[in-house]
Parts: sequence; C-alpha cells; structure tokens
Amino acid sequence: MELASATSEYFNMFDIKTHFVISAGECREFLKTNEIDMMLLDINLKDGSGFELCKEIREKSQIPILFISARQSDDDVLIALNIGGDDYIKKPYSLSVLLAKVKIVLKRMVTDKSDKTEDIKQNEMSHFVIIPDTMSVRVEGREVLLKAREFRLFEYLYNNKNRIVPKAELFSAVWGDAFYSDGTLNVHIRKLREKLEENPNEPKYIKTIWGTGYILSLEDK
Repeated sequence: MELASATSEYFNMFDIKTHFVISAGECREFLKTNEIDMMLLDINLKDGSGFELCKEIREKSQIPILFISARQSDDDVLIALNIGGDDYIKKPYSLSVLLAKVKIVLKRMVTDKSDKTEDIKQNEMSHFVIIPDTMSVRVEGREVLLKAREFRLFEYLYNNKNRIVPKAELFSAVWGDAFYSDGTLNVHIRKLREKLEENPNEPKYIKTIWGTGYILSLEDK
C-alpha cells in the first residue's frame, strides 16, 4: 500500500491524475463510475490475483495495462503478456523511469486518436485496413480487435511494410525502449499472427527474419 500511495503521489506531482486502490473489489467499484486511460496492476492483490482482474477487464476494455510485480520469473511475465498485459515492470522500480514509461504510453494514445491521416489508415486496396478509432484491423471484411500494444506493433509494421524491421527498432518505436527481452516481442508477434493470419504456424504476412527482426510482407491487390 505504501508503494502504491507513493507512486500515486509522485505521478500527481507531474500532472498525471492518479488514483490507487489495493484490492480487486475496490478496482471494480472504481471502474463502474470512472474512466481511465491506463492501469498499473500488481499480481498479488489484497483479495485475489491481478491476472484474473486483467482477464476480466480485457473482456470489456482495451486500455493499456502495465503489470508491476515483485515476481521475477519469466513464466509470470509470459502469463501477464498473454492474458492482455501490455508490459511487465519488475520491482523494485525507479519512480522516474516508471513515470517516463507511462508518459510514453499516454502520449502515444493521444497521437493515435488525433493523427488520422489518410496515408495508411483506410487503404481499401490492401489486405489489411487499419481502424484507429477502435484499435482494430479489418481482414477481408472481418474486423479484428487488438490490444493497445498489439495495435501499435502492427501499425508500425504496416507503416514499414515490405521492409525488414530490426527488433531494436520495434522496441524503440513501440515500447519506447530498445532494451526489452525478445520474449516480450515474440509473445506479441504470436498474438498478432493468431488474430490476423489464416494459419499462424505458417504465417503468410507477418514473417520472422531470423537473427534480425520481422517483416510485414504485403502486396497491394
């Protein structure tokens, strides 16, 4: 509770309006009457699991969810990302670094909403049509909802289609930091393939360039 309170107080000092609760029940009650832009979520809550709360929220909302936990195992990180988390930050953490990460996410959200230029968004001649308002992609008439991080990742690949994009570039552009583990990127790529590819095990569009990065191989119809 002390860390949550200190984090909230620190964020408020930098004009990021923050509210904290210490249980899943309090979170549910807060969300009934309040709208939020993003959530920092611990795994070990007073009355349950942050994993379960995340899955519950993902059924209704695609807000960015950043897990914060003292649990250090790769299994926990993979579970968090697979069930809908956008990032996983291990305790102890620096308040200034956490603030920087949060600001990057919030800034990108504003940009996603306001920057609706025609250059890539509604190219009906493409196999994929990006719909920023709902963070979704239309695939041959089928609209697929994506999580915030998945959407930014696919959008970046789309902007750079038919070009090999190095992993470090993806981390820097999508996560705001070039020093993430490959596992984080691999999970998000796999989820995109499961949602957008006809056969995720033999992807036709989102291809791995081993030892380098990924490419969205896409020819206009």
